[in-house]
Amino acid sequence: MRGLNWSDVTPKAQWLNRRQVMAGAAAGLIATPAAAKIEAAKSRYSTDATPNTFSEITTYNNFYEFGLDKGDPARNARLLTTDPWSVQIGGLVDRPGTYDLADILKDAPLEERIYRFRCVEAWSMVIPWIGFELGHLLAKVGVQPGAKYVAFETLVRPEEMPGQMTRSLDWPYREGLRLDEAMHPLTILATGLYGEPMPNQNGAPIRLVVPWKYGFKSIKSIVSIRLTDTQPQTTWNMQNPREYGFYSNVNPTVDHPRWSQASERRVGAGIFAGREDTLMFNGYDEVASLYAGMDLSKDY
Repeated sequence: MRGLNWSDVTPKAQWLNRRQVMAGAAAGLIATPAAAKIEAAKSRYSTDATPNTFSEITTYNNFYEFGLDKGDPARNARLLTTDPWSVQIGGLVDRPGTYDLADILKDAPLEERIYRFRCVEAWSMVIPWIGFELGHLLAKVGVQPGAKYVAFETLVRPEEMPGQMTRSLDWPYREGLRLDEAMHPLTILATGLYGEPMPNQNGAPIRLVVPWKYGFKSIKSIVSIRLTDTQPQTTWNMQNPREYGFYSNVNPTVDHPRWSQASERRVGAGIFAGREDTLMFNGYDEVASLYAGMDLSKDY
């Protein structure tokens, strides 16, 4: 894959229109002041697929902390205060502590990563994230030899996240990765998209992005990262272990118990567009070696 920025694969007229959409979103959907464009390097890990529009990415979301409907996050996430923000990092690390996000970002090597995004519900997008490799942060805090997994938690603030007033899930939202998955260069912590700070409804101010896994693994609005020697509990696996495994790698040969995972609907493709074949690991074949010898129909 060659290094691209989203503007490289977007016709100029569409680029200008998207900038107008972003301006409107900043005034309406997103409760953050206008901010300068984020400077980020091109990445060799970017796909050359055309990204979805800013409007599609920011108005079609699963973020149950703000409601169960796809449009609820865009309507309700304006309540969320994202500055100041800190992340507690602990467990099997050399330098545990509560880190201000500004300090985390001071020397973070930001890149624009145009990634395919595949939801477990069998819809997909292409998103131009801005972020840095999770491995960079883990190296800074020092991973101890006994660490095998990384556990994450989302903010709990029901007065600003109205979905947390319901019992739709067991809050806080929890996710986890095996350490080698977390250290893979494709795994990033994203703080923006389309060259702008991350919209609240997409996981502001910092979220995980693991492009070869179903989207629910890419936990949003992170406040806790913990290194552990045991596999952490994860929200959807706790909710329904029969339907949602710990790994949740995109796999067209392993169906969800209630629907096929062999194909997907590209958001924004139009009502007459056909479904696309789903690719193993969402097309990111370079991660296959992480699962050598595993039966991915059982370790799903």
